[in-house]
Amino acid sequence: MDYKKGSEVLPAHLLKEIQKYVDGSLIYIPKKSGRAGWGSLSGARQAIDKRNHRIQYSFLQGASIQKLAEEFHLGEDTIKKIVYKKK
Repeated sequence: MDYKKGSEVLPAHLLKEIQKYVDGSLIYIPKKSGRAGWGSLSGARQAIDKRNHRIQYSFLQGASIQKLAEEFHLGEDTIKKIVYKKK
């Protein structure tokens, strides 16, 4: 994130208008394009979603929380969050 002087990058009329709202304060202006969601480019998000579906399916088939925690190398609290998550 770069800091730029408003008077150097904004037209005078726009600067005066902004000063009505935030005179002398710092203001953050986000980029136009949104950022990609976490893991969407690397495929990590899809891999975790697939794993979580497998955990939910196994739980519905009768697997215990403890067995799932051992099988997927996760804590029991994490398994509980996955299987009891509202859909």
